[in-house]
Amino acid sequence: MSRPNYTMQLKGATQRCLIVILTLVQKKFFRSFTGLLLLALTSPFAVFAQQQVLTLENVLDIVKKYHPVARQAALGVDSARAALLAARGGFDPSIYVNNQQKTFNGKNYYFYTNPELKIPTWYGVDLKAGLEDNGGERITREATQGRSSYVGVTVPLLKNLATDKRRTTVQQAKITVRQSEAARLNEVNNLLYDAASAYWNWVKEYGVFKIFEEAVAINEQRIKLVRGSFAGGDRAAIDTVEALTQLQNFQLLASEAQVRWMTSGFELSNFLWLDNDQPYELSSNVVPDTLVDGVKIENNPIPSLEDILLTAKANHPKLQTYDRKLDALQAERRLKFQSMLPTLNVNYNFLSKGYKPWKGIGQNVFENNYKYGFEFGLPLLLRQGRGDYKTAKIKIQINQLEKDQVGLEIENKIKKSYNQLLALRQQVKIGEDAYDNYLRLLKAEEVKFSIGESSLFLLNSRESKVLEARQKLLELKTKFFKELVALQWSAGTLGT
Repeated sequence: MSRPNYTMQLKGATQRCLIVILTLVQKKFFRSFTGLLLLALTSPFAVFAQQQVLTLENVLDIVKKYHPVARQAALGVDSARAALLAARGGFDPSIYVNNQQKTFNGKNYYFYTNPELKIPTWYGVDLKAGLEDNGGERITREATQGRSSYVGVTVPLLKNLATDKRRTTVQQAKITVRQSEAARLNEVNNLLYDAASAYWNWVKEYGVFKIFEEAVAINEQRIKLVRGSFAGGDRAAIDTVEALTQLQNFQLLASEAQVRWMTSGFELSNFLWLDNDQPYELSSNVVPDTLVDGVKIENNPIPSLEDILLTAKANHPKLQTYDRKLDALQAERRLKFQSMLPTLNVNYNFLSKGYKPWKGIGQNVFENNYKYGFEFGLPLLLRQGRGDYKTAKIKIQINQLEKDQVGLEIENKIKKSYNQLLALRQQVKIGEDAYDNYLRLLKAEEVKFSIGESSLFLLNSRESKVLEARQKLLELKTKFFKELVALQWSAGTLGT
């Protein structure tokens, strides 16, 4: 009777024990791998707790305050206000002094001293008051000897009564201020759209880099386990090659993603300036506020298309520039109409002896002590007036046609962005479902692998599909948020 081979039994038991231990370790590891993927979706903030966070709101606020284009647009408004101040100077009171005297060969021919105060008014009436001190042996006959004073008025009765060049200049200067403000908002609206687009591209590239960085960390742990299994005789040597190949592939992808992330950071840096007019360059320690692959799109509702169209029609800064231009052209048309009217200006001065112009004002102003006159003129053919007026009307028609075309383009841009948002929201939902299904397949493959019914090649393939689905979902979500910004830009509300 042969003796039992306890050595072989012990060896077989040891092998079975090692297999069980390795199986448990593999199960624990691959469950941890799946858990890490899910954790990256739900809790991305903990990884970046020690890093500086840059939000979209931070970017837009920096751009509005410090970007040279935004500051130039604000200076355009200041320039328009300065022009308005200069235009109002046409209504500033003014004082003039006319002094002349002649003495020749010991003879005092004449001396005239005439200080005068003129006060233009908004309604075309000019007020004036002055003093006179005249004398000499050969003073002109129309001049009053000695000291006298006067209070007068000049009134246009036909041409320049409703409006004139001074009033039109002030009106157009006021309109230019509002037009420059609308132009500033339009410039800022375009600038913020470009900055937001660069930001979301930066977010996407950062998210892709973190996906592959996590995959590299997981595969580094996996290759250690596979090599351990090979050393224990439970895995073939080719499995270590398979694990190494997967790791090297993810290392390459992570390196490429890091380069794209850094490049997108440089592009975003084009919009970041400091308050001392110095550009700011993003460092690798600055990261986005969140990874959008963990954000639920349904929590970001899309506004009503009708409301967006109404808002854009009423408040889009580009349309407002055409409205302000129309106001300026209408003011010009009213001024050109005045050029077709006859000129009829009436001048009246109330005179008094001495330097007391108020003395005797209560008496009949056409009874005594007055100076009166009028001026009349009329071009016989009115060709210049009619031509200028017709030109002004044509400018208004051109402006309206341009506004209609721009309004149609804005409306179509809004509809395009709106439809893309609806499509992207549906695509994100499909992408989320596909990602969940890939995760289920990965878990099932993990179970099969743990009991020896699958290969490392199939498991790596499932893992690659999960990462591809996650990357695609990330790209769809960043596209959604980028298009949401595009919708606001199309409506002209980014700069407000």
